[in-house]
Amino acid sequence: MKLEIRGTDISRGAEVTAPGSKSMAHRMLICAGLADGVSTVKAVDISEDILATIDCLKALGAGITAVTDAGHQSEDIEIGRNVTLMVRGISRGIMKASVLRCRESGSTLRFMVPLAALSGREVTLTGSRTLLSRPMSVYDNLFAEKGLRIEHMEEALLVSGSLPAGTYKLRGDISSQFVSGLLFALPLLEGDSRIVIEGRAESRPYIDMTIEALGQFGVWAGWEQDGQVISVPGGQSYKSHDVTIEGDWSGASYLLALGADVSGLNAFSSQGDKTCVDYFRQLDEEAATLDIADTPDLGPVLAAYAALRRGCTLTGTRRLSFKESDRNAAMQEELAKFGVDTRITENSMTIGCGAKTPSEILKGHNDHRIVMALAVMCARTGGIIDGAEAVNKSFPDYFGKLQSIGVCVKEVL
Repeated sequence: MKLEIRGTDISRGAEVTAPGSKSMAHRMLICAGLADGVSTVKAVDISEDILATIDCLKALGAGITAVTDAGHQSEDIEIGRNVTLMVRGISRGIMKASVLRCRESGSTLRFMVPLAALSGREVTLTGSRTLLSRPMSVYDNLFAEKGLRIEHMEEALLVSGSLPAGTYKLRGDISSQFVSGLLFALPLLEGDSRIVIEGRAESRPYIDMTIEALGQFGVWAGWEQDGQVISVPGGQSYKSHDVTIEGDWSGASYLLALGADVSGLNAFSSQGDKTCVDYFRQLDEEAATLDIADTPDLGPVLAAYAALRRGCTLTGTRRLSFKESDRNAAMQEELAKFGVDTRITENSMTIGCGAKTPSEILKGHNDHRIVMALAVMCARTGGIIDGAEAVNKSFPDYFGKLQSIGVCVKEVL
C-alpha cells in the first residue's frame, strides 16, 4: 500500500489517545494464559504481533475470546480493534501444542521458546523467513548447555527436551526478550533458578516490565547483587487476575514527535520509552548525543525528529540492525531521499539535518517503526511511502491517529 502524506502545519496540542502498550499486552496475555482460572485483560489493541501471541496461547491450550459491546464473547478477534479479552488459562500439565505459529513477531518467538520446552515434547515454532533469520544464538547456547535441542529450518524452529531449573548466564548486551522468555517459564519448574547477567543489562526496562507483569499474576522474581542476578524461585503458579493495558509510550512517541497532546499515558510507567519526552526536548535545543541502548525502539523516531531539527548522534544502536529490518541501514537509505546525510558505525548513528521533500518514493522496508518514522517526516515535508501497511504489525490505527490530529493521508495507486 502506498500512502501520500502531505506536509501540514499541525497545531501543537492536537489531542489524541495513546494506543495500548503492545509490549505489556504480550506480557499480560502470556501470564493470563498460564494462570489457573479466568482473567480479564482490558484495553488490548489488536495488532499482527498480538494476534501471534494469542494464536500461540490458544495452541498451548488457553481459551481467549473478545467481549463484544453487548457483553457477549466472540472467537472473532479483529486487527485494529481495542478490545477486552477473556482468557481461560492453562496449567503446565495440559500444555498441548505441537506447533506454535509466531507470524512475524520476534517478541512472540523469543517468549515462546522456553515455554515450548516445558512440555518435554518436540514443538515446532513457525514464522516468516525474516523472523527466523533473526538472532537466536542465545537460546542455542543455553539449551545446548542444558541438554535441550534446537534445530533451525528455513521457516521453522524445532525445540525438544525439558527445560531444567538452574543457573542461566546471559550477556547484558543481548535482547531482553531472551531474559523475559526464561522469566515466564522458570517459575513453573520445581527447583529454584537464577538468571545471571554478565555486564550491563541493556534494555533493562523491558525486563522490569516482565517482572511487573509476573507480579500481577502472583509470580515473584527479583533483582539481586546490584542488578546482575535475577532470582526466580521454583514451584510457583500463575493466579488469574484482571488487568488493564496501559498506554504505549513507544507508539505514542510518533504522535508526540508531531506535537500532539497524547492522553492515556502513565508518567510512572516502567516502560523505558517514556524517555522520548526528554529526548525530544534535548533535540529541540541542540544536536544532542543520546544513548538508546535501553530504548532501541526509539531509534527510528529519534532519527526522524533530529533530521527535522538540528541533527543528533544516537549511541547504543547495535541491535537496530537485527530488528524487522536493518533499521540502521534502512534509516540511512530513506533519510538520504530527504537530503539528510547519515553516518553509521558499529554502535552509533550520526544524523544530519535540513530535511527536504523526498526526491523519490520512500520504502517501508516491511518494518512498522520505519514506516511510522518516515510518516513523521512526511507530515512536515510531504512524501509518498510504499509498504505503509507494515504498521499493522504494532499500530494498525496509526494513520487514523495522524488524520485525527490534522495530517493529510491519502492512498495512491
